[in-house]
Amino acid sequence: MNILFIGDIYGSLGRDTVKKYIARVKEQYSINYCIANGENAAHGKGITEVIYKEFLEQGINVITMGNHTFDNREIFNFIDNAKNLIRPANLDMSIPGKGYDIYNYNEYKVAIINLLGRTFMMPANDPFRAFDEIYELVRQITPIIIVDLHAEATSEKIAFGYYVDGRATAVIGTHTHVPTADNRILSKQTAYISDVGMTGPLNGVIGVERESVISRFINGLPVKFNPVEEGDAQFNAVVIQVNKSTGKAIKIERINIFDKKIEI
Repeated sequence: MNILFIGDIYGSLGRDTVKKYIARVKEQYSINYCIANGENAAHGKGITEVIYKEFLEQGINVITMGNHTFDNREIFNFIDNAKNLIRPANLDMSIPGKGYDIYNYNEYKVAIINLLGRTFMMPANDPFRAFDEIYELVRQITPIIIVDLHAEATSEKIAFGYYVDGRATAVIGTHTHVPTADNRILSKQTAYISDVGMTGPLNGVIGVERESVISRFINGLPVKFNPVEEGDAQFNAVVIQVNKSTGKAIKIERINIFDKKIEI
């Protein structure tokens, strides 16, 4: 079983890039199931119902989120009915939406969990213990367990990977929008990468127009951050090859397509 995880889709340029490349990537890598982080899909802040449905139509099976889940308030109108949308599980229990679910793929089931890191991030409950609780609920149903760990600190992500090694099929780091080169299979056959990267603008600063970010670093004054809406783009993802019977990862491979000019 080949699972494609697409890195944080950022703004209209990210959405256009997904639309351009997803079909050919799925064909080339014989993808059976597709997950994408969509917390920045709507102008860099949150997601709308229209965008959510467009992703499903394009062949993304499940959309995960992160610390920007509720930045676009439209999400409150549809999140409880969006069965293929997952927000961080370790937020307060009063928050709408769900943090994990189990999905059918032919005769198999895939559990997908979204968790939020705590280092340099918004307040959240312990993602380590949150995983423990969810794992006890899903492990009797399916051995295929994919975790999107939306976190800032590489150390927290690495520690979490070791903590769930042998229990999770894969730990995919998101949030920083910069792909890391540490994809590997841990000792107990959990696939791991600290950050899958971003799908969207290539020449901004993690998706934002670079001039405003540079200005902020130089003078420290508040400035409006606008997404890069046109120009070169990047498509960052990973493919996880999974033993469907055991849920163990066999291989994790990075996909990094740049400039919207590279043909696959």
